[in-house]
Amino acid sequence: MATVPFWRPPIALSAAEERLLKRCKKQPIFGFLRAIRHELFDEPFQRELARMYDGSTRGRPPVPPALLAMATLLQAARQLSDQDAALAVATDRAWHLVLGTLDDADDDAPPFGQTALFEFRLRLIAHEMDRRLVERTLALATRTGLFAPRALRAAFDASPLRGAGRVEDTINLLGHAARDLVRTLARRLDQPFDAMAHAAGIPLLTGTSLKAALDLDWTDLGEAHAALQRLLGQVQALVDFIGTHLRDEQTQPPLQDQLATLQQVLTQDLEPDPGGAGTRVRRGVARERRISIRDPQMRHGRKSKAVRFDGYKRHVATLHGGAVTFVAAVAVTPANRPEGEAAYDLFADVERQGLLLATLDIDRAYLHAPPVQWRRALGLHVNCRAPRTQNGDRYDKTRFDFDATRRVVRCPAGQVQPWTPGRHVRFDGHTCNACPQKPRCTPSARGRSLAVHPHEAQLIALRHAQRTPAGRAELRRRVTVEHALARLGQVQGPKARYWGLRRNLFDVRRAAVIANLFALREAGYEAAA
Repeated sequence: MATVPFWRPPIALSAAEERLLKRCKKQPIFGFLRAIRHELFDEPFQRELARMYDGSTRGRPPVPPALLAMATLLQAARQLSDQDAALAVATDRAWHLVLGTLDDADDDAPPFGQTALFEFRLRLIAHEMDRRLVERTLALATRTGLFAPRALRAAFDASPLRGAGRVEDTINLLGHAARDLVRTLARRLDQPFDAMAHAAGIPLLTGTSLKAALDLDWTDLGEAHAALQRLLGQVQALVDFIGTHLRDEQTQPPLQDQLATLQQVLTQDLEPDPGGAGTRVRRGVARERRISIRDPQMRHGRKSKAVRFDGYKRHVATLHGGAVTFVAAVAVTPANRPEGEAAYDLFADVERQGLLLATLDIDRAYLHAPPVQWRRALGLHVNCRAPRTQNGDRYDKTRFDFDATRRVVRCPAGQVQPWTPGRHVRFDGHTCNACPQKPRCTPSARGRSLAVHPHEAQLIALRHAQRTPAGRAELRRRVTVEHALARLGQVQGPKARYWGLRRNLFDVRRAAVIANLFALREAGYEAAA
């Protein structure tokens, strides 16, 4: 295999570059990338990128990997598709400035095209080098003293990332899955799609849309039920056709995967009709319900009780080093997963850089995640607003005095009971019934009871802190992560560019690189000569 070429653009500005920079003042990302490219992609890091090609049988890559990495960052900064990015590589002089190809701008052949960008992205993902790009920006900040890698203040937060896959109801999910199967059959048996659909026993797919082919009043429950039975009959005919004519192929991709998708939709969305009239759409939503054929990892999620979204959650871990906040790590989870699950990956990516956290600012969604509690036990100071306690018009838990040292709790009237984390406390019923405060406390004749959280001692400390001016001031410091998350959203946008968790994690990571570079620039970072 030939040696992987390095990217060695000049450091000093040429006269043509100086003139072009004056025209890019309103888009400073170009000038800043031009200034720091030799530091961001120094020789040691370029050797890391070159190792992505170890063992490759395809010979020398067409261009230096660092050059493709820089183009990938520009693509994120401008929110361009591969096709538009390849066009910019060929025609945009600002891109030529950053990529060091300004002198070659008049050549007929650009340095690389759309396919090279696509293949390089797959290689970055396979070798986890997109994570290293984020780490490189932190290394630049550390090298210049913008923050030290010890006793840092970190914060976690999340925001919705709408999925790129089309969200469909049960009928259209079934139709989409069946249509993919018929397309594969048509290719294998060399038949037109419509002819193949008729031969396989599912002519409903030949219409302009599945619901148009069914042609019924969907508000009529009887008609809708009959239409579902008709569709399921034709779906079964399709499965039987594959089992008869492609018995061996059905256990191999892509038919194997497509049949599994169809079966997943049937299982998650349908159930036997209790009246014995065939099958009906499931009442309620199945756990981990698939909502898109094209992107199987998308899920329904909620930003709040009133706001629902479909897709993913992007999580960010920021480091606050005085006057500047950097993104140290990001994670992506399906929209229906608890935020605390992302804490595993966020902590892992932060700690693998040798960064020592002293304080963590989080919201309640992350508070009881095991990784947070483990590190709190080892000395991490967790700053969070305590969960609200409610009990209607009666006394809530905050009216009771919990002694975390003696492990006793005192009611507003003075009755004392021991408490244990994760267990219920019940006060003496006779004492409660004789108490003049009982109407404001509990209607139970057995006495007042309290649910004690497994981490009740921590919640007591958090409630105490937020009652003090200093504690409230600490809570307000979490606003920095919200600003960083907003900047990340501005770079990436509100919608996922790709299908699947891992590719969208790549996209969030490169957006984090751009967000960090903006932070470096605003902090007054100057490239070394």
